[in-house]
Amino acid sequence: QVQLVESGGGLVQPGGSLRLSCAAPTSLFRIYTMGWYRQLPGKQRELVARIISSGGTNYADSVKGRFTISRDNAKNTVHLQMNSLKPEDTAVYYCNGDPVIGAWGQGTQVTVSS
Repeated sequence: QVQLVESGGGLVQPGGSLRLSCAAPTSLFRIYTMGWYRQLPGKQRELVARIISSGGTNYADSVKGRFTISRDNAKNTVHLQMNSLKPEDTAVYYCNGDPVIGAWGQGTQVTVSS
């Protein structure tokens, strides 16, 4: 089982910022592309950002220009800096490989509301 632990979520006002963190096994971080996924209320889980092992990134149009994904392979961590948050960003956020491998972690709840 691949253990993924997400943290950093919380309640934030529209326009605010949050920084999410994910700890993952070495096997995922050394060569694997990592991604941040989110599941909006009543919706399917979607990929919002991805980062390859060497640092190249891609973003969903819905978050482009507002979110930044990064990774620290030495620490086996991946982060998602979320700025200019909108109510429609409210979701449970998860990290995993791309393609997905193993089990999902518990996720971290992000709520954007005034």
